[in-house]
Amino acid sequence: MCFSDFPLLFAIFVAMLEKNEIIQSALHNLKIEELNPMQEASLEQATGRKDVILLSPTGSGKTLAYLLPLLLTLKPGNDNVQVLILVPSRELALQIDSVFKAMGTAWKTCCCYGGHPIAEEKKSISGNHPAIIIGTPGRITDHLSKGNFNPETIETLIIDEFDKSLEFGFHDEMAEIITQLPGLKKRMLLSATDAEEIPEFTGLNRTVRLNFLPDAADEQESRLKLMKVFSPAKDKVDTLYNLLCTLGSSSSIVFCNHRDAVDRVQKLLADKKLFAERFHGGMEQPDRERALYKFRNGSCHVLISTDLAARGLDIPEIEHIIHYHLPVNEEAFTHRNGRTARWDATGTSYLILHAEEKLPAYIPEDMETVALPENPPRPPKSVWSTIYIGKGKKEKLSKMDIAGFLYKKGNLTREDVGAIDVKEHYAFVAVRRAKVKQLLNLIQGEKIKGMKTIIEEAK
Repeated sequence: MCFSDFPLLFAIFVAMLEKNEIIQSALHNLKIEELNPMQEASLEQATGRKDVILLSPTGSGKTLAYLLPLLLTLKPGNDNVQVLILVPSRELALQIDSVFKAMGTAWKTCCCYGGHPIAEEKKSISGNHPAIIIGTPGRITDHLSKGNFNPETIETLIIDEFDKSLEFGFHDEMAEIITQLPGLKKRMLLSATDAEEIPEFTGLNRTVRLNFLPDAADEQESRLKLMKVFSPAKDKVDTLYNLLCTLGSSSSIVFCNHRDAVDRVQKLLADKKLFAERFHGGMEQPDRERALYKFRNGSCHVLISTDLAARGLDIPEIEHIIHYHLPVNEEAFTHRNGRTARWDATGTSYLILHAEEKLPAYIPEDMETVALPENPPRPPKSVWSTIYIGKGKKEKLSKMDIAGFLYKKGNLTREDVGAIDVKEHYAFVAVRRAKVKQLLNLIQGEKIKGMKTIIEEAK
C-alpha cells in the first residue's frame, strides 16, 4: 500500500463513521435499541451494488429495513430528488413519511397520493427540495407527466408492498415510471408474499434475495390462536355484537369483504349503542385518517374495515381479528391475521360462520368453538376521546405547541393528554374523556399559537 493512499482511506473511514452516527441518532430518535435480523440483513446490503428483494411478513418492520439503509446512501447538500418510494396506498405512504420524519435527519420528504391537492405537492417539491418522494403510482405518474420533478436524478427506487401494487392493478403505471428513471443505481422490492416471478419492467439485474417468510410465518402461527363462532342466522350482526361485548374493551378489527357491508355493520352496531370506526377505500381521506387515529389512540376499540386495513398500516397491539366474512383467498386470510400476534405478542383470530358456510381448504377444521353468552354486558366507552384542531404543520403548529396550549389554557396534566398527531392542515389529540367538557369550556374563544381555529371533539 502506498503512503499516498492513507489520506483517501482516512477520509473513507471518517465518512463511514459519520454515516454510522446518523443511523445511531435515527435509532435513538425512534427509541429503538436494536434491530431484528431482517433489518440487519437489509442494512448489510445497503451499499452493495446488487438490487434487493426482501420478503418478510406484515408487521415485521420492513419500513425501517429500507429507510435505515437510505441514510448510508443519501448525499447531504444535494437539492435533487435522490430516492423514489412507490406504495399501493396513501395510508402506507403517510406511515413511511411519518417514520422517516421521526428519524430526525436533515433530509426532507414529500408525500404524494390521490385525494390530496397535487398543486400543494408540487409546491412542496419545488420549495422544500425533498431528497425522498413517497407516493402511489398513479399520483407519481401525474407528477412526471407535468414535469413537477426531474426523474433523472433519482438513484434509488423502492417498491413497498410490491405484490399488493400488482394486485391493485398498478402494473402499467409502475412500468411507465421506471422507464423514466435512467439514473437508477439500486432497486429494492419488498413484499409480504413470495411472488412466482418478478415482472421484467422492474429492471432487476443482479439481485440478492432476503427471504424471512418461512420462519417468521411459523413463529406467528404459534402465537396466533384460531377460533370459530357459530351464527344461527346468515345475518351475523347479532353474533358479532355478542362477540364484541364478550371481548370487552380490547382492540379488535372486524373484516368485511365489501365497502357497503362495512357501512351497514357499523350502523347496525351503533344502533345497539356499540360504537366502532369504519375504514374503506370509498371514504374521504380525512375521514379515514380520523378513524385510524381514534383506533390507534384507544378512543375507539373496534375498527370495521375491508381488506384495505390488512396491510401497510402501523396499528400496534391489536388483540383480536374477526372475520365477519370469510376471506376471498388464503393470502387475504394471512394478511388479515397478520394484524395481530406481531413481534412477540399473541393474538386471536375469530371466524364467524353460519350453518351453510364451509371453510376453505387453507383454514384448519379443528378450531376451538367459542360459546357466547346470550346477553353479555356492553363494553364501557374508552377512557380516551379524540379532539380535533383545525390547524396543522402548514400553519407551523407542532406537538409541543398543542401540548403547551392544553396544559396552560385547558388546565390539563400530562396524564390527561395522550398521543398527538399533527397533519398538514389539522391535528388530533387524545384527551381523557372525563376532562373533555372542562377542556372545551376553558379554551372557548382562545387562540392556539396566536391562531383562531376550530377545536372540538372529533365525531
